[in-house]
Amino acid sequence: MSRPAYVTSGPYAPPAAARELTVRSADGARLHVEVHGPEGAPPVVLAHGWTCSTAFWAAQIRDLAADHRVIAYDQRGHGRSPSSPTCTVEALADDLEAVFSATLVPGEKAVVVGHSMGGMTVLAAAARPRFQAHTAAVLLCSTGSARLVAEARVLPMRAGPVRTWLTTRVLGSRAPLGPVTPVSLRILKYATMGAGSTPLMVEACARVVHGCPREVRHAWSRMLQALDLERGVRELTVPTEVVVGTADRLTPPVHTRALVAALPHCVGSTELPGLGHMTPVEAPELVTGKIRELVAAYAGDAQVKEGA
Repeated sequence: MSRPAYVTSGPYAPPAAARELTVRSADGARLHVEVHGPEGAPPVVLAHGWTCSTAFWAAQIRDLAADHRVIAYDQRGHGRSPSSPTCTVEALADDLEAVFSATLVPGEKAVVVGHSMGGMTVLAAAARPRFQAHTAAVLLCSTGSARLVAEARVLPMRAGPVRTWLTTRVLGSRAPLGPVTPVSLRILKYATMGAGSTPLMVEACARVVHGCPREVRHAWSRMLQALDLERGVRELTVPTEVVVGTADRLTPPVHTRALVAALPHCVGSTELPGLGHMTPVEAPELVTGKIRELVAAYAGDAQVKEGA
């Protein structure tokens, strides 16, 4: 079945890139990368989450590209990046490093934004020299470092072994999501978004999530079930801010509070009342504003661009 089209109008319609490139990761995996905005502007790198794509960041790209160089890429197997047999946190870190190498000049530092699995990508790469050389600050949206399945609240049950077992089967299902329908929209909204999400927000997210092949969705779910990146949290020494929705059923606020307690240089934490897991879509102005603030505080004029 072909992937559904993204929404084509409104703030969540993916804008055209200034340029596109294919980047090869350490194991040869090909990654689709988009660059938006003027060359020479402060760079922002966007890493999306599980089952998403660069289209997930449409609202941020549309705003930031006016005066930032926005670099967005499809995680392997997602969007326009071909699938890969390697689905590990190490591969995620390799891919982010490859994007840095292809889009940033030596000495250039970006604000790096990770949502959900994209935040886990940041944690996986935190100790790597290339990440440290190219990262001015980080924004983590709706993410966690461990115990993802045990803490997930997708199923309305009391926490414990039974809920964890059932959640593992639900999130790891190989079943196709099928076309976007009124029923599937209601299911996606319940699982991933807050009750106040508008129909346009839900439609935009559904088009993105339903576009992820079921084999890719299943393969990466297995990695997420065994995730343990608590060491990566301690190794993320750059200024880091975190955002979460209080109604997030996939990575509830318990994860954000653990991050805040363990991060070496946490510069802010925001819990958004009633919002779900898709914070960049549900609160686009706030998330974009946080990115702008981090650029102004830690990047911007402080950029060192050797050879630029």
